[in-house]
Amino acid sequence: MYCIRCGAELSAGQTLCPLCNTRVYHPDIPNEKIPTYPKKEFVSEQVNRKSILFVLTILFLIPLVLPLVFELSYHSEVSWSGYVAGGVVLFYLFFILPSWFKHPLPTVFVPCDFAAILLFLLYVDLQTDGGWFLPFALPVAGVLGLIVTALATLLFHLRHGYLYVWGGGLIALGAWTVLIEMMIGVAFDVVSVVRWSLFSLIPLFILGMLLIVVAIVRPFRESLYKIFFIGKG
Repeated sequence: MYCIRCGAELSAGQTLCPLCNTRVYHPDIPNEKIPTYPKKEFVSEQVNRKSILFVLTILFLIPLVLPLVFELSYHSEVSWSGYVAGGVVLFYLFFILPSWFKHPLPTVFVPCDFAAILLFLLYVDLQTDGGWFLPFALPVAGVLGLIVTALATLLFHLRHGYLYVWGGGLIALGAWTVLIEMMIGVAFDVVSVVRWSLFSLIPLFILGMLLIVVAIVRPFRESLYKIFFIGKG
């Protein structure tokens, strides 16, 4: 018998190699408690998440600052560069800023995102002298922000009753499309009755009520769970 590591000759009763102190492997002894080879765990290198976010933040500063500096240098005013900067800021707020937090709360970030959208629309309105922000953009985007915030908050905090939330959300979105058509008439002096928004209101209302009915009727709901292999909500 020889050592599996250094090859030294071993006697039958030895359990450790006298030269390298390696455990002697006995192929005729089953179910040995000690492993043949020392266990070695390979720990994967963990990348620092905040370091990556810091680098991404610096990279986002480049398209944010350069257009502003370029336009101010040549035209001494801010016009088109403000659109670029606004788009960069919105993208950062939507996708990068929540990653800084371990558990970002939708009740905080969703209203902030819609507030940023409203500020960007206000800037566009002022740059173009459109006059459409107060009568159109503010109520339309504001109501959508309330709907999305309510949906995100309920889905984040509730453990059951998701079908009620989605059903009510679909109905609210259908009503929101009617609001859009009404605000178009108010903001742009378009005389028209509610027409095209009905094509979205009716199917969204039907789908929303269907989800609510499924949530109320337990046998129907459980049969759907079995058919589509989904968890209970």
